[in-house]
Order: sequence, then C-alpha cells, then structure tokens
Amino acid sequence: MLRAGCRAALSLRPPQGSAPRRGAGEQRSGAAEAAAGESLKRTPLDALHRSRGGRMVPFAGWSLPLHYGQGHLQSHLHTRRRCSLFDVSHMLQARVYGRDRIRFMESLVVGDIAELKPGQGTLTLLTNERGGIVDDLIITNTLEEHLYVVSNAGCADKDLAIMRGRAAELQATGGDIHLEVLDNALLALQGPSMARVLQAGLSDDLGKLSFMNSITTTVFGVPSCRVTRCGYTGEDGVEISVPTGRAVELAEQLLGVPEVWPAGLAARDSLRLEAGLCLYGNDIDETTTPAEAGLMWTLGKRRRAAMDFPGAAIIMAQVKEKPKRKRVGLTSVGPPIRPHMAILDPEGTPVGTVTSGCPSPSLGKNIAMGYVEAVHSRAGTTLTVEVRKKQHLALVTKMPFVPTQYYMAK
Repeated sequence: MLRAGCRAALSLRPPQGSAPRRGAGEQRSGAAEAAAGESLKRTPLDALHRSRGGRMVPFAGWSLPLHYGQGHLQSHLHTRRRCSLFDVSHMLQARVYGRDRIRFMESLVVGDIAELKPGQGTLTLLTNERGGIVDDLIITNTLEEHLYVVSNAGCADKDLAIMRGRAAELQATGGDIHLEVLDNALLALQGPSMARVLQAGLSDDLGKLSFMNSITTTVFGVPSCRVTRCGYTGEDGVEISVPTGRAVELAEQLLGVPEVWPAGLAARDSLRLEAGLCLYGNDIDETTTPAEAGLMWTLGKRRRAAMDFPGAAIIMAQVKEKPKRKRVGLTSVGPPIRPHMAILDPEGTPVGTVTSGCPSPSLGKNIAMGYVEAVHSRAGTTLTVEVRKKQHLALVTKMPFVPTQYYMAK
C-alpha cells in the first residue's frame, strides 16, 4: 500500500515533520524536549525499539524508529536480500460490520469492493467531491464477514470523521452499519525469505496465500492474528495485525531468527520509492486526482460506468480529456534529488516539481518521482532538476525502478 504519515518524507535524513534543526538561541530546555516527546503516541513495541538501539523520531504524531545500529543503507539492502521487520502499528485499523458495509464503503472510495472474494483485499482511494485523494486505503473482504480497513496514520483523524459521518447518515435512513476501531499492533515482515521465516510459525500453508489476500490464524503461538500478504517495499511480505498484549512476544519471536533484522522509517521510505509506491502527503494528496497520479487502475470497470463515487465527474472527465500533468519517475546522477525541487525542460522552463527523492541503495543512482506537464511525461524524456541553484540532467523513467516481487499462488 502507498502508506506513511502525511507530509513526512523520509530518505537519508530525518522525516519532514520531525523537530527542525535549531540554531543558537533556539535550543529548548530539557524539560520542554521531554514534554514534546511525551506528547507523541507510542506503539506497543516502543521499549523494544529503544532496547535494540532504534533512533526514535517524530512521525505523524508517533514516536517511531528511523533506523537501528546497522544504519539505513545496510537495512535497505538486507530487506532486498533477506528479511526485515517493520513496526507499522501507527496505521489506523478498523472493521466495518453490517449488511450495508459494502454500500457504505463504496460511497466513499473508488474501488469495486463488491467484487472482492472472501479473504481478498485491494488498494483503493478515498476521494473528495473535487476528485482529490483524501487517503489511500487497503480494504479486505474478510472470511469473517466484515471489512478490514487500514488507513494512513497521518490521515487517521480525518478518515475516521468521514467514515463516522457517512455511517451516521446511512444509519439514519435504516442502514445496517457498525464501525469498530481496532487497538491491534501491526507488524510488517518483508523480504525474499519472509515466507520461509513465517512458515515455521504457521499451520496454514503460505504457498496458498496470494498477494493482497488475508487469513486469521495463529502465528508462533499467538492466536487471532490477521496475516495479509502485502507491504510497502516491493518485496514479498506480510502485514500481521496482532493483539496488542502479545505484540512484543511475536516481534521477539520473529527477531529471534538471525536473518530477520529490525528496520525503520528510513529504509521503508527508500524501499517504497524504489518500488514506485506513493507517499501520502508528498506524492498524492487532496489536490491530486487518480488520473494525474497514474492510479486509475484502482477504479473498477463497474465503478467507472456507475460514476457513483466522490469526485467521479471530475476524475472521469480528466480520463477522457487527458490530465494536464502526470506523476512520473526520474533517475539522475550527481547530487540527490529531494522533494520540492523544480523540474525544468532543456530550455530551463519550469515544468513540474519533485515530490519524493533519494539515492537508491539498490541501483547506485538517484531516483525520484514528481509531477510534470503531460507533454513531458513520456519515458525517456530528458529534463533537468534544479539542485542548489544548478541544473542537473534527469531522465523520465518507468516505475517501479526495482522490479517488484509480489507473490501469486499457482
């Protein structure tokens, strides 16, 4: 999923939204620093992160590890080669019950939720009446006859307000809807050796669980865990929703396997960028539409025809008339490309803006994504990016930058 805290771009540096660097005369007292830290939410694994040397930083109102002792580069490469465990408990998890749960969800998102088979999930977009993306969600039609919804931490408050408001509207007209917010922790085990590591703690056959499918099972002796084959790295992986009281136990079981390393926000961000996945608040937000963002694949055929989702008229008009700007991938050598840098055509005319960027640990060159005028969006187009008031060549490049390894059962 395209997931992270709003306006928190991570690369080789602390995330935006964390405490800024302070000069002389701006130092806060130790008491003030402590108070700021106390205001942050903490996941059930907070003490575990600290005991393992996690460098904790503010992220979407939470205290989360940026990286551990091995550093960002080694953590990133280890995930690509073996397996890493990420704490994503800051994500909002909810269940939707009732006979009108699908009608309720489809009144808010662009996806075809009705077509999901039991146990199957999908990435979808919560949109507004202007066609803008309010958030990106994963919605699963569970085998237990409810919808399981995972939302971005930075959008949790607004998502809940929208869902609760819509539920109240439907209930007022006789609709059968019940929304429940989960208190579970959420762990992401990602990397090519994930299946071998996790299978040792499961009675279920992971070979039968395809990408974007989900089961409830016992994991290393911890019951009532929801295991969904998905992730934010481009690798084969799972996200495990685990009862809070046993989250540390499960994490320690997984980290007890020598090839499983703990990983933080820095590696998660560079991995997702290599996979061409959007960061909400940077690459998509309420001012971008699915057509501009290249996310029209999230709209099912039935939903396009019915045009019964928020912003449908604007989004479908863009599809017909072609959007004026498009999200693209960029590669370059030289200084790293960072968010907010200007993208220019060969004559030096501004044609777009970078939304995410970092040096790619896997490729050994700079990668980025951003929005450019549609005429400049074809792969292979040569543009420039302005870095420290100097222009550096950048090539429009198809994404993902690194091939994804999502698993499909045979």
